[in-house]
Amino acid sequence: MNNPKRCPLYKKCGGCQIHNMDYEAQLDFKMKKVVRLLGRFHYVENIIGMDNPYHYRNKVQAAFGRDKQNRIISGVYQSSTHRIVPVDNCLIEDKKADEIIVTIRKLIKSFKLGTFDENKMVGFLRHVLVKRGFASGEIMVVLVTGTEEFKSKRSFINALLERHPDITTIVQNINNKRTNLVLGEKMITLYGDGVIKENLCGYTFTISPKAFYQINPVQTEILYNKAMEFADIKKSDIVIDAYCGTGTIGIIASKYAGHVYGVELNKDAVRDAKKNAKLNNIENIDFVNTDAGRYMVNIADEGLKADVVIMDPPRAGSDIKFLKSLVKLSPKKVVYISCNPETLARDLMFLSKNRYKIRKIQPVDMFPHTEHVECAALLEFNPKR
Repeated sequence: MNNPKRCPLYKKCGGCQIHNMDYEAQLDFKMKKVVRLLGRFHYVENIIGMDNPYHYRNKVQAAFGRDKQNRIISGVYQSSTHRIVPVDNCLIEDKKADEIIVTIRKLIKSFKLGTFDENKMVGFLRHVLVKRGFASGEIMVVLVTGTEEFKSKRSFINALLERHPDITTIVQNINNKRTNLVLGEKMITLYGDGVIKENLCGYTFTISPKAFYQINPVQTEILYNKAMEFADIKKSDIVIDAYCGTGTIGIIASKYAGHVYGVELNKDAVRDAKKNAKLNNIENIDFVNTDAGRYMVNIADEGLKADVVIMDPPRAGSDIKFLKSLVKLSPKKVVYISCNPETLARDLMFLSKNRYKIRKIQPVDMFPHTEHVECAALLEFNPKR
């Protein structure tokens, strides 16, 4: 059945691959996909959808450029290209973020600041990134520029704040390299303290411009609570949060555990994770800046144990080294949070052949109108196999 709220940019943008379907049909499509890929391992619970599957993205980024008539435009890159599809409002993006981006586009024109030309590698505004805390209401605006020079900077910031006084902080990020990465290395805080805070599962988290944070907070809370239910952590349990990022899952798990170890290779993420633990006055968690697989092999070699491992790898899934280290450590339970059922199926196959039994599989629709689907899986160690 066709979607009654069909987006006029659906075919041009390519970001919402299944937006042509109504929401019930989308959920059915995703459920069948997960059952096809994972049903051989265990019964798949019904997918958890959203009550309101629109405007759920708390992070919105827009590319800036010019059209054929040399007018300033902002929007998203067309799928698999660097052609900008002009967007004023998007059915899955936060409404307030879209309004701020439209305001910035108008201000750029009136202040004669110009946009960045990726071919000539000259110009000013390259991207705008907006992050909003849905629970806290705090808003971060990141202006990604090709040069550090910012003409009429104070007047521009004042004009933006006059139109959107609910903005909490504004940051300038300089990216003058030929790259597909949105953010460069250098950050300059122009207003506020350069970060925002958000509340999730009863905890407060600091979000910096580069920090990874789940883009759908409503469904993230559902997914993480389901992961905690699967893990059924006891007060005596030692928990490892592998691929811990800024510590979100580990901090939530700390409420139930004896001790949590968050392991992450990205040093900036570990720094943010430590700040988040301190912010929430949590003392039974430590963060380790290293490769998670190597860490687990090392503690297994030392004769140490973990009762629960929670893992949330990137879309590519886990590599074989990590999976072998997991088997070597042999925690009683593994909760695998996956944003890609194809790589989850591959990794479950390996673990099922190495003394792990899949006990539960729960899909959650984190990204309505796209073909992506998140899953949580519970595995238990079977020493007799």
